[in-house]
Amino acid sequence: MRSKVLGLIAAVAALTLILAACGGNDDNGGGSASGGGGKTPKVGVILPDTKSSARWETADKPLLEQAFKAAGVEYDIQNAQGDKTQFQTIADQMITNGANVLMIVNLDSGTGKAVLDKAKSQGVATIDYDRLTLNGGAQYYVSFDNVAVGTLQGKGKKSGNIVYLNGSPTDNNATLFKQGYDGVLSKMAQYKKVADQSVPDWDNQQAGTIFEQMYTKEKGKIDGVLAANDGLGNAAIAILKKNNANGEVPVTGQDATVQGLQNILAGDQCMTVYKAVKQEADAAAKLAVGLAKGEQQTAPDTIKDPQSGRDVPSVLLQPVAITIDNINDVVKDGYVTKEQLCTGSYAAKCTQAGVE
Repeated sequence: MRSKVLGLIAAVAALTLILAACGGNDDNGGGSASGGGGKTPKVGVILPDTKSSARWETADKPLLEQAFKAAGVEYDIQNAQGDKTQFQTIADQMITNGANVLMIVNLDSGTGKAVLDKAKSQGVATIDYDRLTLNGGAQYYVSFDNVAVGTLQGKGKKSGNIVYLNGSPTDNNATLFKQGYDGVLSKMAQYKKVADQSVPDWDNQQAGTIFEQMYTKEKGKIDGVLAANDGLGNAAIAILKKNNANGEVPVTGQDATVQGLQNILAGDQCMTVYKAVKQEADAAAKLAVGLAKGEQQTAPDTIKDPQSGRDVPSVLLQPVAITIDNINDVVKDGYVTKEQLCTGSYAAKCTQAGVE
């Protein structure tokens, strides 16, 4: 069923209507795990938090568990809950307890690099998952094409005042998302960017405060919100609701969360970006399992680390734009269930949108 969703990528030209419709050092990158050597294969995974996005616990964790169980490999998956000290403590514990592969979603590149350096010094293979650790030297990187994510968010033709709610300034993905949508919108004379601000730590509460300040400063004359993910988008929608302007101002998103999809059903959000996390988790797990067993690994892509200049062996997957017209594809792909999405007042809206 995923193939049907991904087939939509071929029609990316049609996505120009989205907003209109709604308003150096190789570090053994291609080699075997330094942690092979007869050790029991064991993978440690550190997820970042539950605050920035629900996906880490609702999607990534169970999908990674499923993949590791299927491969018969020991694993330990923990969440740092946004605490940098805890992030490092978890890494130390995993290495001490015999992990010979460490996969991380960094909280910032400084903390991430410290953890990766420690792992490598102990002969542990390393993978950056979803977020690249700048100058971190991970052997592999598995993520989506994040510039393409931003490009999908920025596609469209609509005149008016646009504001940006960017992701965390410490997250390289947020930089890539902005590169994508700014690359689209900056070339369109009918747009006027009246505010552009990053949200520390992807914090939704701070996003609401930031957007309310934008809205007040512009005296409500905002015609579009480029929100980097569904949580930030929902924070903006809450302020628009307070001002009886929800549904009138297009708001973007990312991650295809239940909340984001319900906002699309309600007409309060014009689109989200669906990243098939199962593909990401499976690709990362495959690399991790091979490395844990000391097997030679390769990756089809590379991405340049802008700080070190190193070409990092990578798996870069393709995102898909989701609007009211193809919202059912996320359900058909199994990412969310109809029961999760079509609750209460959304049941009738699901029927109208053809959700099955």
